[in-house]
Amino acid sequence: MFHHVAPRPRNAGATRAAILAAARERFAQESYDDVGLRDIAGDVGVDAALVSRYFGSKEDLFTAVLDSCENGATLMEGDRSSFGERVAREAIDEARGGSRLRGLLILLRSVGSTRAMELVQRTGAERFLNPFADWVGGPDAAVRARLAAALVMGMAVSREITGGFAMTPGECERMRDRMAALLQDIIDG
Repeated sequence: MFHHVAPRPRNAGATRAAILAAARERFAQESYDDVGLRDIAGDVGVDAALVSRYFGSKEDLFTAVLDSCENGATLMEGDRSSFGERVAREAIDEARGGSRLRGLLILLRSVGSTRAMELVQRTGAERFLNPFADWVGGPDAAVRARLAAALVMGMAVSREITGGFAMTPGECERMRDRMAALLQDIIDG
């Protein structure tokens, strides 16, 4: 017997966007290997066949999710002189909930999956590191971009491993200020 879900309005664009949003949430909360197309379909209230029709395989959907995330584009928004402060605030103060660094969470959740890492590594440089290095510019741009990205990723890993920072608001503020100064120093070269 089939479980009946309320039919969604027949708006292909809205349905596709809803599937993508549900997949983004799933991949940010669970590892790649633990996420199934049926789970995502259930979150949206559509049949799994519809997810396949719009996105193809799970690999194709995962790639679409990576493409749909800002993937660090927010790191390059705004003035260079406020880069460190902006990104440190994002990494520490705004880390929980609706983080704009969702792409990073997806990468962290999927790091144990050989297939997900193949997909990430195939396009990671062109999707994020190369544009970021171009934005950083100047001497050793690629080196400085890698260092800044590693600092942000390291902070995210630290936060995820411990389920938060478990620090006082004052300690978090001092950590944010120090991280901001380090990031700005890396970017300024």
